Amino acid sequence: MTTSSPWPTIHDERRALVDDLEPLTDTQWSTPSLCERWTVRDVFAHMTATEKMTPPKFVGKLVGSGFRINTMFEKDIAHEEEGTPAESLDEFRAHMGDSTHPPGPIDAMLGEMIVHGEDIRRPLGIAHEYPMDAVVRVADFYKNSNLLIGSKSRVAGLTLRATDTDWSTGSGPEVSGPMLALVLAMTGRRAALDELGGDGLDQLKSALPK
Repeated sequence: MTTSSPWPTIHDERRALVDDLEPLTDTQWSTPSLCERWTVRDVFAHMTATEKMTPPKFVGKLVGSGFRINTMFEKDIAHEEEGTPAESLDEFRAHMGDSTHPPGPIDAMLGEMIVHGEDIRRPLGIAHEYPMDAVVRVADFYKNSNLLIGSKSRVAGLTLRATDTDWSTGSGPEVSGPMLALVLAMTGRRAALDELGGDGLDQLKSALPK
């Protein structure tokens, strides 16, 4: 997959997410996600806005938000949450086959599906198995990127080693564990830290948001 388009996997993961979220109650939609200050529904609304985004739309919205990207995100979330959760699912479903995206690498869209998918699923206790080649591709993207979430800086000076596939990166004290747990830690999530080990774990923990 590393040399092929990630879009088929992105589209498959969008369908899988809708299937997981269709049975949710209103209370479950209000569950705090792994994203600070965002509920499950907020993350889903953000994902909906992102799947409809194009570079020109992104620039226009960013300018309209005073070049404050978090303000732009909050505006988009509010817009996507104007209807009911069922209507939000319909809107996401209507665009889940689209291949548009904001400016930047397409691999960031695959990362969004995996990381935000876990931001939603883990607090709800929903287990999902992602294609390993997709998780590896996302890890290879994040290890070299400080785009928005600072993954490259977060893992600097560490060796990361997967225990469920043949993947490692970096040099220095080692952090090891399942590939997905490493990706979540790289992107600033503390939720999977108990799945990781190694003499570099404390250093990684110190680089994560409190």
